[in-house]
Amino acid sequence: MAVNSPTGSVAATFAHARAAFARGDLAATERLCLQLAADFPKAAEPWSLLAETALRRGRPDAAIVCADKAVGLSHGDPIALLMRAKCLTILGRLHEAYMAAEAGLGLARGNIAALDGLGAIFSMLGDHARAIRLLGEAVTAEPDNPQILYNLAAAERMVGQLEEAERHCDRAIARDPHHYLAYYLRADLREQTADRNHISEIEALIGQGVRHAPGEVLLRFALGKECEDIGDYPRAFRHLSAGAGLHRQGMRYNVGDDIAVIDRIIASQSRAALAGASAGFDGDDPIFVVGLPRSGTSLVERIVGSHSQVRSAGELGAFPAELRRAGGRVEPAALGQAYSRAARQYRGLSSGRFIDKFPGNYLHCGAIHMALPKARIVALRRDPMDTCFALYKAHFAGTYPFSYSFEELADYYAAFDRLMAHWRTVLPPAAFMEVAYEDIVADLAGQSRKLLAFLGLPWEDEVLAFHQSRNPATTASAVQVRRPIYTSSIGKWRHYAGALEPLRARLAALP
Repeated sequence: MAVNSPTGSVAATFAHARAAFARGDLAATERLCLQLAADFPKAAEPWSLLAETALRRGRPDAAIVCADKAVGLSHGDPIALLMRAKCLTILGRLHEAYMAAEAGLGLARGNIAALDGLGAIFSMLGDHARAIRLLGEAVTAEPDNPQILYNLAAAERMVGQLEEAERHCDRAIARDPHHYLAYYLRADLREQTADRNHISEIEALIGQGVRHAPGEVLLRFALGKECEDIGDYPRAFRHLSAGAGLHRQGMRYNVGDDIAVIDRIIASQSRAALAGASAGFDGDDPIFVVGLPRSGTSLVERIVGSHSQVRSAGELGAFPAELRRAGGRVEPAALGQAYSRAARQYRGLSSGRFIDKFPGNYLHCGAIHMALPKARIVALRRDPMDTCFALYKAHFAGTYPFSYSFEELADYYAAFDRLMAHWRTVLPPAAFMEVAYEDIVADLAGQSRKLLAFLGLPWEDEVLAFHQSRNPATTASAVQVRRPIYTSSIGKWRHYAGALEPLRARLAALP
């Protein structure tokens, strides 16, 4: 702990707080940290852990307040700086996050925990080469540390080093059989086979007893994926539904709140409102790829990003971040210029076209058009059942909370569908294009030509070899997009038709 931190029994209290956080007991974590902060107002560690807890609760604005407090109290502790960098990354303030991580790196010499944490942060920020270097140094120093091994595997996955990532997951699990994240990551690194999988191993672990509910959730989702790979669909669904149900039990969430946001957007952003807005910033023409997760956004990003005149900036989150900064008083030209500056500064993009593939920008298509009239928005659509089931069987860390219940999934999808219909109506065809995932799979060349024509880009054959690109892939589809185009994901829900009947019926009944 830092030199100004409490020691003795108080250090033990902080250890109890960390243990509570590890098992998912956020209320106990907060109670213990607030007690420490009150009793020892110069201690930085409780504020760093409170920042982590706020992030876990999906409250990044509260998290950055706690992280700033920790930095102010830490007197040069790299751990506090890396926590601030993590909060800023999630808030979409990416250049600030990078600067905080750089500052932490300057203080991290000889601090293995800091190297590990900073490696994970640089991976989140898209600097995967630096992440792998730092995490490799940390693994060399502590070769038996399962968390460092896991973080290295996660970074390797992003750049397509899948065999290396699997080896590091295996090592992490060998050293800590209860490192549940490693099981979840490992399941996704390749297609499991009948004679090479981890199903019995994971089921035995569950039978022996899992230490906490979040760990069992990860194991259940890993089992769902592995059982699906070998074609055991009833077994896969049993594990997926158990994991989704357990995760949903631990959440405080009302899907009606998210649907109300969509309805307010539809009501406020009419064609007249968009046409009557003041002129936006016409000095940039970014490409936004939007849509629900697992709907094909990564595929389109890889296709367009394989063009010589385009770079992918990843899932920036910078546009909603600038919207939050502007508050309720949005001036389109200033918003567009602020976004362009933030995006280009962060990725070092002095010129040229770039892709922002933050899926949640589907909420902001109207604001994007007002702020950046030259921007092009590509919206992905996919069969509703395939979309909803792909969401249901993916475990998202703190995002898309509607995806763990059939009723909430169907209700949110219906609201999303209304929003897409609204954008089709109010946005000009030169700015907004919808693309069906199924059409791309059926006719890659033809749909790629349409995409490039919409974007004002000349044809290049390289876009058809998107799977050979060495660009990092930072999403849940990081493994799939390294494969040539395939059709096996279309209609996959039908393997589970009986179990998914409540979802299909609710979708069919919604207006």
